[in-house]
Amino acid sequence: MSGAPYLLIDAGNSRVKWALVKADGTQTHSGAFAHGGQLIKGTGDPLQSRHEPDWSTLPAPGSAWLSNVAGDAVARRIDAFIDRCWPALPRTTIRSSARQCGVTNRYTTPSQLGSDRWAGMIGARAAFPGEPLLIATFGTATTLEALNADGVFVGGLIAPGWSLMMRSLGEHTAQLPTLDAIAAQGLLADDGDAASKDEHANRAAWFAVDTPRSLSSGCALAQIGFVERMWSDLQDEWKAPVRLVISGGASGELAQALCVPHTRHDSLVLAGLALIAAEASASSPPDARPS
Repeated sequence: MSGAPYLLIDAGNSRVKWALVKADGTQTHSGAFAHGGQLIKGTGDPLQSRHEPDWSTLPAPGSAWLSNVAGDAVARRIDAFIDRCWPALPRTTIRSSARQCGVTNRYTTPSQLGSDRWAGMIGARAAFPGEPLLIATFGTATTLEALNADGVFVGGLIAPGWSLMMRSLGEHTAQLPTLDAIAAQGLLADDGDAASKDEHANRAAWFAVDTPRSLSSGCALAQIGFVERMWSDLQDEWKAPVRLVISGGASGELAQALCVPHTRHDSLVLAGLALIAAEASASSPPDARPS
């Protein structure tokens, strides 16, 4: 099984992304599916829903490598999907460590860092070696990781994500609508087109004349202001250009509001998982890997 590909799984709070990757890093298959899903009438089986991967035609992987920040129920669901196709497949759920794949973790308790953030930094370090990085992930939460040129994670920040901000306002105020990222996509695009014609456009262009646009644009700019402020402060502190790398489900919408240079990378966690799998496979036999 040494030449078999790795099954990589990134279970986030909103959805699950997966990929099949060869040992040399070549990705051959990929996809995503949502959490939960409706039961098929008469089956009573939550696995028999449209919210699941179709792995039936994939070549058999040699092992599965998972980052899961979505909890035990999601872990059991993913195990069931794997068992349907490859019941004996070895699988490893990664955890953050003090050092791995060229990245050093400065968290006070390294294992408390989210596995998705850890794998994402490893993926970013490999994609942009030797560069100071600020990694912004726009998901259910918006997270920032500062990674210096030596691959040292010096610290990070966590804030509510764009969709969570909008939903919180709708749920806790009497007169505001409850929006999420899907509902706000078109609203933000209207404002973004106007504001992004010039990289340094006047933010006054984002002032809206109706409540849904005021809400979506206000929360979007709160996200962007947070990221741009920390990017600017980090460059001042490090006295060097810092590459801003953005990812996450809302990055497509929020990128249009950014007024600083940035690079989008949509598979940081999967890229990091591939490197973790390759490093572990090179240093230990399959039956010695932790689960």
